[in-house]
Amino acid sequence: MRKLLLTLLSIGAVTTATANETITIGASSVPHTDILKFITPALKKQGYDLKITEFSDYITPNIAVYQKSLDANYFQTKPYLAQYNKDHHTNLVDLVDVHLEPMGAYAAANEAKFIQSKKGSDLVKGSKIAVPNDPTNEGRALNILEANGIIKIKSGVALPTKKDIIDNPYQVEIVELDPAMLTRALKGNQVNIAIINSNIAMQSGLNPVKDSVLIENTSSPFANLVAIRPEEVNEPKMKALVKAITSPETKKFIVDKYKGAVVPTF
Repeated sequence: MRKLLLTLLSIGAVTTATANETITIGASSVPHTDILKFITPALKKQGYDLKITEFSDYITPNIAVYQKSLDANYFQTKPYLAQYNKDHHTNLVDLVDVHLEPMGAYAAANEAKFIQSKKGSDLVKGSKIAVPNDPTNEGRALNILEANGIIKIKSGVALPTKKDIIDNPYQVEIVELDPAMLTRALKGNQVNIAIINSNIAMQSGLNPVKDSVLIENTSSPFANLVAIRPEEVNEPKMKALVKAITSPETKKFIVDKYKGAVVPTF
């Protein structure tokens, strides 16, 4: 009996010593979840199990981290996080920047001339252009249109809205939609052009490099980041997460898998 008890205690001690701590993280599907699944084995070697929860919206993941039902999330850009904190009186912080998803403009078949020339003068008169309806991504989308001479925006505005358009020579109509609705509106011919974040485009079978008519410059400041609560920044599990997600192996995975549709920023 004594020998059995000592054996059980020994097993318990080994189990306790080797049990991994769990990191819970919320993420968008593509490419965020793909990247997190890739780093899961590396984190396991560091003593952490990564539990991933997928989200299809841009609000719930921040609520979950702030309310401590998740340790972290990975889906948003720094300007979006700053605006979210301001609007919701939260204090989430950027743990690490991971990748850029160049935003692209995708055109319906009736914009054949524009698809070929990429010139605003070849747009169908009165074209409806759908943009994301959150302030950060709408601003990015409008900046792409201005960079390509389709509209002109008031000077000094980093993240413009429709109200900041001061010249619209081709009489385009800007349609603000929930990001998840953009590809549906485009494929349903409800709009002529949709400007879509790469992760949403890829989920819908669009290739940002091959299928977009216009694409955001890769020098864009809108890198996707891992967000956490400020008091967690120096926790060992967060340092382990940073090490795994910014490793040379992760960089190679992003480059090889997405071929320019997703660009590592570390």
